[in-house]
Formats: sequence, structure tokens, C-alpha cells
Amino acid sequence: MNFIRKPFGYEPVLQKEVLKASGKKKKGPRASDWKSTLLQIWKIVDEKRYLLILVLFMVMISAILSLLGPLLIGYLIDHYILTWNFEEMLPFIMILIGVYVILSISLFLQNYWMIGISQQTVYRMRTGLFQHLMKLPISFFDKRQHGELMSRATNDIETVSATLNTSFIQVFSSILTLLGTVGVMLYLSPLLTVLTMMIIPCMFMAMRWITKRTGKLFKEQQAAVGALNGMIEETISGQSIVKAFSQENRVIEEFREKNDQLRRTGFWALTYSGYIPKVMNFLNNISFAIVAGIGGILAYHNLVTIGIIVIFTEFARQFTRPLNDLANQINTVLSAIAGAERVFAIMNETEDIDTGKALNDTKLKGEVEFKDVHFKYELAEEQETLKGVSFHVEPGQTVALVGPTGAGKTTIMQLLARFYDVKEGAVLFDGIDVRDLKRETLRKQMAFVLQDPFLFEMSVLENIRYGRLNATDEEIVEACKKANAHDFILKLPDGYNTVLAADGSEISQGQKQLLSIARAFVANPVILLLDEATSSIDTVTEVKIQEALEELMKGRTSFVIAHRLNTVRQADLVFVMQEGQIVEVGRQEELIKLGGVYANMLKQTESIRD
Repeated sequence: MNFIRKPFGYEPVLQKEVLKASGKKKKGPRASDWKSTLLQIWKIVDEKRYLLILVLFMVMISAILSLLGPLLIGYLIDHYILTWNFEEMLPFIMILIGVYVILSISLFLQNYWMIGISQQTVYRMRTGLFQHLMKLPISFFDKRQHGELMSRATNDIETVSATLNTSFIQVFSSILTLLGTVGVMLYLSPLLTVLTMMIIPCMFMAMRWITKRTGKLFKEQQAAVGALNGMIEETISGQSIVKAFSQENRVIEEFREKNDQLRRTGFWALTYSGYIPKVMNFLNNISFAIVAGIGGILAYHNLVTIGIIVIFTEFARQFTRPLNDLANQINTVLSAIAGAERVFAIMNETEDIDTGKALNDTKLKGEVEFKDVHFKYELAEEQETLKGVSFHVEPGQTVALVGPTGAGKTTIMQLLARFYDVKEGAVLFDGIDVRDLKRETLRKQMAFVLQDPFLFEMSVLENIRYGRLNATDEEIVEACKKANAHDFILKLPDGYNTVLAADGSEISQGQKQLLSIARAFVANPVILLLDEATSSIDTVTEVKIQEALEELMKGRTSFVIAHRLNTVRQADLVFVMQEGQIVEVGRQEELIKLGGVYANMLKQTESIRD
């Protein structure tokens, strides 16, 4: 959506008009996309089809009774009131009351059942979306804002829920009422029916003009909401960085721009959609005036009865009311379809298919081999992160990865964990290609200790149990003792049952790292992946946990991204990396004697200290 500045605000310029002015053509949203979206919604709703049939039955009953009511009122006027036949009128009035009572019951039931259908549908959509998100590859999340994904799981699905709650019933009820009304009107007076229907072409042209704009506007509004949510989530998560670099004003300005974009798209979407009830009411009043005026002339000449005029004036309203309802619901449906499209766009993304053939009980020994591995990230275009990396690690060895930022250290870790799969070369565990191992089988035998540990909003006990869900409380306590975390945990308000915030803000960075190391102890892995687990910990705490890490790595194949020299000294092998290649391999003493890249790095580190 584009906007041009006017003296009193902004005026929308639709993409089609902009392209027309520039001489370019671009296809808008195709109807087939909407058909696909509606088909996917139907497949979810189809599970409750028996209840949906009951809803449609009640809609039919209410439509019939809403038509029967005015007919009975007209009959009452012609046969009882105008003839002064009050003696037999009371039973007829009781029948009329019964009709409206049953109508109220049918309306209640259809709404009650439809709420159940809509809630079940959005429950399945939300569950399906979340399950699918858990099966998508890491590369999918590299390209999208987390807040924008959250918007699809909340705002867009709630839009679908609101539409199913109200619009579904109103659309079907309006169609049935419209058809029934036209049928009865033609039966009573073809002439008055034709006069009433003269407004239809006007309604059609007005609706076409409005919906042509609102469809695109609502879709762009949903996208603007997602972008704004993404920016909010990103900014709140990175508050420490925002404040550290004094970027509050820039962030506020960026938010103001995105918020203003949402305001403008929302303004024009609601403005155009707001035309619908006004136009419909205007045409409705014209129709009512025509029926009343012409009907009065016909009644004067005894061509119709007073009761028929009363029926027609009521039906003239009922005729335009479903048209009005349909017109109003089109905007809601368009907004829901736009939201559903965004949800299904995620659900239609290709899952991270696990092609592994190895059984779940495959036990690894810890032998690791890279064979001429080439790898690049999707966002890196032609730039390779790893360029022909080859190495062999025996079970139980500790490997330190050193090198400048961007050398490929983290990429090796991610390939080991199978967060990404190689396109060229092979990664082998015990001689088995990692692509032939099920991810669950592989990762159950791994443990990760990251530089920036992540804690969930749950108790300390459950955070540590995340390493192995069937671990007993005793095993967790023993793991915490090995990680030297037991003492500080006991000092927390509720000990092991203390519930932590999502970011663990109530404990120090060092304590969070201790819990992360305890989680690795509980996992009892064959392979350890450590992203310099002590780099964020003070010297005293580092000394405290170094023995625990040494104990943890005994008998396990360990890969460590090393920044501190004490980690390198204990490694069986040091891989020195530069620009996606391993340029030197050996123990620290050997590399120093070699006098190559590592020796120069060591000298630079020592000169900085001095």
C-alpha cells in the first residue's frame, strides 16, 4: 500500500495504480490462493461436520421462521384486525408468539454450537501451526522475525476465530433469508418485488468498488501488524543492547514509522469498509420508500391489501438486511482469509524431513569425521562458510576450535548437531553419515553448553531436567553437585523449586551457566558441544567449575569453541581455523613450536594483555 501526502492527511494509492503509472504490471492475490485457503480451513472444520450439519439445520429453521413471522402478521391484519374478528385472534397470537420463541431457541443453539466449532477449529490451527514450527529447519527461523511469527499464531488465528463465530452463520442465514424473501415476495406481488429489487444493481456496483480496495487493504493491515509485533518483540528482547548504545530515540522513531504505517493502512481499510453499512442503509431507505409509496397507490386502487403492504414493507427490510449483512461480513471474511493465508503459508513450508534410517537405540561411540565438507548459509548467497573441511576425531578426544570470528567454528558445531545438513562432503559418526542418523537419536547422545545459556520460565529442577526428561530428582541433585551449582541453588527462595523468569534475570550470568552445565551432566552424553562455556563467567567461578567440566568431558568426545588459553591447553587436538578452512592441527605445544598462525594469534593475545 502506498500513500500520497494531501493537505489534510494521506490518500491511498493502490499498488495497481502505482504500477499502472510506472508502466509495470504485477499480478495481485489470485482467487486460487483464496480457494486453497478456504479448502484448508474446510479440512480442519470437517472433523466437526456432524455439528456443522446441526448448525445449518438450525439456520434453515431460523430463516423459515423469520419469513413466517411477517406473513402471519399480515394475515392477522387482513383476517382479524381489519375484519374486527377479535374472538378468534387470541389463538392466532399464541401461534405467532410460539413462532418467535422457537426462532429465539434456534438462534441460541446455532450460535452455541458454532462457537464450539470455531474454538475447536482455531485450537487445531494453533496446535498444527506450533507443531509445524517445531519441525521446520533452523534456516527457516534465520530469515524471519520471531515477533512476526508470534503474530501469525495469535492475531491472525484470532481473526479466523472471530469470523467463524459470527460470519459463518450470518452468511448462510443471509443467503437463505434472501432466497426465501424473494420467493415469498414474488408470490405476493411480482410488481412490488421488481420495484424492491431495483436497488440490487446499485448495491452490486457499490460492493464491487469497495471490496476491490478492502481486500488488499486488510491483507496489508495484517502484514503491518506482524511487522510491528516483530519489531516490538525484537526490541524488548534486546533492551540491554538498546540502552547500552543509547539507541532509545532511534528505536522510538522506528516504532513510530511502523505504527504510523499500521495506522494508515488500518484507517483506509476501516474507512472503505465503513462505506458499506452507510451505502446499504441509504439504498434500504430508498427501497422502503418505493414500496411504501407504490404500495399505497396499489392499495388505494384495491390491487393489493393493507396486509400485503405491511408484509412487503417488512420484507423490503428483510430483503436488504441480508444483503447488508453479507456486505458487512465480506470485510470480516476478507480479513480472516488474509490471516488464514498467513498461517497456512507457514504450515505449507517444507518440514525438516528426517531421512535418517538408523534405529532409535543406535548407540554412538563418539568417533567423528568430516570429509571434504563445503557449506554455505542461504543468506550468504555464494559465500561458503566452510571450504573443504576434513578431520578425524577418535572417541573420547577433546577438540578445541580456535580462530577469528566468521572462521566457521560455530558452523562446525551446527553441522555436528544436524541443525543444518551439508550439501557437499559428509559428516560421519562412527562411520555412519549423519544424514542416515535420526536427529532424535543423534541429539539424545549430545549435550550443549552455550556461551549464552537459555533458561525457561519453570523451576530450577525442571530447567535442569530438560537435559533428560526421565532423570530423577536424586540424579539432578547429584549433577548439580558435580557442576558446583548445588550450594547456590539451596540459597534460592524455594531451592530447587524456585521458578525462574524466562531470561533467568534473577540470577547471575555465572549461575545461569552453572545450571546449563548441570543440565549437560544430567544428559549423560556421548558427545559434548561447548561454546566456550566459561567465557561469560568471572575468574573465581571459572576456577570453581573447571574441574567439573574436566570430569564431564572424561571419556566423551568434546568439541569446544575456545577463547581462553586454559581450554586450549587441555585439548587433545587444536583446530586453527581461518576463512572456513582448518589451517593448522595439533596440540598447543606443537602449534607453538610450528610458529605459524596459532603462534601468531598467541603472541597477539599476550601483547594485548601487556
